[in-house]
Amino acid sequence: MQLKEVKIVSLFDEMRQQIEEPLASRMRPRSLEEFVGQEHLLGEGRLLRKSIEEDKITSMIFYGPPGCGKSTLAYIIANITKAHFETFSATSSTVADIRKVGELARKRKGAGQKTILFVDEIHRFNKAQQDAFLPYVEEGSLILIGSTTENPYFTINSPLLSRMKVLTFQPLSDEELGKILDRALTDERGLKKYNIVIDERAREHLIRYAGGDARNLLNSLELAALLTPPNEKGERCIGIKEAEEASQRRALLYDREGDEHYQIISAYIKSIRGSDPDAAIYWLARMLYAGEDPRFIARRLVIAAAEDIGNADPLALLVATAAAQAVELIGMPEAQIPLAQATIYLSTAPKSNSAYLAISRAMNEVAEGKNPPVPLHLRNPSFWGAKKMGYGEGYKYPHSYEGHFVVQEYLPKELIGKRFYEPTEEGEERKIKERLEKWRRLIKLAREKPSE
Repeated sequence: MQLKEVKIVSLFDEMRQQIEEPLASRMRPRSLEEFVGQEHLLGEGRLLRKSIEEDKITSMIFYGPPGCGKSTLAYIIANITKAHFETFSATSSTVADIRKVGELARKRKGAGQKTILFVDEIHRFNKAQQDAFLPYVEEGSLILIGSTTENPYFTINSPLLSRMKVLTFQPLSDEELGKILDRALTDERGLKKYNIVIDERAREHLIRYAGGDARNLLNSLELAALLTPPNEKGERCIGIKEAEEASQRRALLYDREGDEHYQIISAYIKSIRGSDPDAAIYWLARMLYAGEDPRFIARRLVIAAAEDIGNADPLALLVATAAAQAVELIGMPEAQIPLAQATIYLSTAPKSNSAYLAISRAMNEVAEGKNPPVPLHLRNPSFWGAKKMGYGEGYKYPHSYEGHFVVQEYLPKELIGKRFYEPTEEGEERKIKERLEKWRRLIKLAREKPSE
């Protein structure tokens, strides 16, 4: 008996047959008006926008993370410009190919036409390939636009870099990604015909885990649509389950502006203060996984270094500040490594809140006190007439004395004897306490026997 062959077409296959190119490609903006993001470069009146609109393009490098619009902007330029526009592969082109393009550009220039060459991932060119562009860019035969995710100051030869304007692209904000997502749902080029309904939690999840990358967002949105069969009304209702499957990230109960945000950062800081690196790393992972802004975490680390560790380990503030700078420099996901390092360092460092208590006591004194004037001997005597008013008179320069210390009063007489800073016995602060106690004993003796 011969079995009849049955062709089974899955929902995914069916939709793939209808969608010939990826959603991210179909939704690529065609004009500056459709372009979302990079307002610092393309906002009304900005120099780059003007140069594009007036077709006065110069050689440039677009530097920024994936999915922020670098290649898209190049193709918009291609649509607007009257110049001959070509694209080039940085992975398969040779020096001979570059020279061939350059020579053709020279001929076009002689005939009165400009040539714009767009090279994606230009950092992949080696030194010889980059140098091959130099004569053509320098003489203006070739207008070179390169895009890169790598720092051009490290990856592009200095001679070529000096002839190109570096423009830094930023990751797209959640608001900008939301605009892109909403347009994809309602645009004819996008998913409009699939009648998609997406709930707010699923929408936020897709945006959060896109990481500022529009291509990532649209790929996840398209996959979520493919995973969602239509209901009896013909609607494809994307919920959090579909969003999680599409992004391959499980949604956590976490709202960056809500209660969970404050509860987890509280647990994180208290774990650092309590010297528990395992708990601190766990809460850090919870925040990063849920899409918390790493710069927010870095700021809290800097605060914790000064508030909870202070002079017990002065290096803690340097480590935290360096981690904050690293976050700005490299971004996520790599930024999680310096954040983890700083978290562990702060958690295992000796603790002291004496700096925090000192400024709190002083602020309370200022808020409640009479705030007497600066003593005359501490005032600045450098301007004309100051000495006649007694400014600086009697001031003792500590570096002129043994041990670079001399007994003299630095507080107004109404506050003499007030203690704001009380060092602890922890870590490096023990040494500070020893020095301070020695100086305070000398001051006490001097106050008790002023004539001596």
